[in-house]
Amino acid sequence: MAYAVRSKVTTHSTRKYFIPALTVKFIGAISLGMIYQFYYGGGDTFTYFHRGSQYIWNAFIDSPPTAFQMIFGTMEYTPSNFQYANKIYTFGDSASYYVVRMAGLFDLFTFHTYTATALLFAVFSFSGIWLMFLAFCRFFPNNIYHLSWVVLFIPSVFFWGSGLMKDTLTLGALGWLFYGFVYVFIFREKLISGSILMFSGFTILATVKIYILICFMPAIAFYFYIQYQSRIKNTIVKVILAPLLITAGIGSAYFVMKLVSAEHYRYSFDQVAYTAEQTAKWNYFVSKRDNGSGYTLGDYDFTPSGMVRKFIPAVITSFFRPFIWEVRNPVMLLSALENLIIVWLFISILLKVGSIQLLLNNPILILCLVFSVLFGFAIGVTTYNFGSLVRYKIPMLPFLGVALVVLKYGRRKAKLV
Repeated sequence: MAYAVRSKVTTHSTRKYFIPALTVKFIGAISLGMIYQFYYGGGDTFTYFHRGSQYIWNAFIDSPPTAFQMIFGTMEYTPSNFQYANKIYTFGDSASYYVVRMAGLFDLFTFHTYTATALLFAVFSFSGIWLMFLAFCRFFPNNIYHLSWVVLFIPSVFFWGSGLMKDTLTLGALGWLFYGFVYVFIFREKLISGSILMFSGFTILATVKIYILICFMPAIAFYFYIQYQSRIKNTIVKVILAPLLITAGIGSAYFVMKLVSAEHYRYSFDQVAYTAEQTAKWNYFVSKRDNGSGYTLGDYDFTPSGMVRKFIPAVITSFFRPFIWEVRNPVMLLSALENLIIVWLFISILLKVGSIQLLLNNPILILCLVFSVLFGFAIGVTTYNFGSLVRYKIPMLPFLGVALVVLKYGRRKAKLV
């Protein structure tokens, strides 16, 4: 099927990456299941499957309408679904149950077979990551080779972002959202399909991992500010409009995030500091209890001033850690080796003449960096466990990677082709 659709979703320049990129997603999906089975001895992926979609499949065997209600209906007990739903471990948690819904839907085609269902999750994620790749290729057609490595072939991304997990769904949804945003608001093409993808990606992120969305919205606001202020040639007008545009962009992002976070109490503006503190303390406690790979950023002061003090250490942790000497297991080693490459790219960019000018001439790179910094701070200040950090930061890595390779290897202003 992939070979059949390849010609419709590739160009001459991107065609050769399609099948290899899908292949590594399949490898990642199968490998993740094997790691959880034989190394960890269980985990979230099997909770979603054996304690989740298993009962939707049982319902389908007994009563197909009940199974469809559990997949597409409201998350509440009914006389028909109670005997199945009350056994689902995540029933009642909308974010986790969304994964069960998707697994239950895919199970209808795979007859509740773990590996086959995981491969369909990989296809879902691939659809988003491939669209993200195509969008970046439109901006930087001279860097397609480098873009392919940082978007399609980062090992930790195709490993943690391909199996039967939340991260797989959110990675695919983020790709849909980015592609839709780029084509609808920047290229002004594919308005219907782009809008559908953007709305679908927005909805999935808002349901499963809203903090990704909360970090992405300010990045969009900064993009518009940089894009439109660069078109103003009069310096006086630019100076006058700059604070207005910044205020408007931040205000718009704040308004959207306020509306979205209002639906999720733990991530509402009034509760975000408390949520961050409790998450960090719990993750660090579990890590120490299980002799895991925990880290701290100093004290547990999560007041606004305390979080500001942690901003730079948290971003550095997300971008560059774990370091090689902090590795505790093979999974962390993979991330540590990737971090060495990121460090090398950063140093190379700092030594390159013209990097700042190249950055200022490319609003899309600023979007990538703003999202990476905000997201890096959000996960760095709350995770406090390298094992979890490796998995949580995968939505950031393609955007950070694109910014780094374009700044290192790019030579001209972004163009629309």
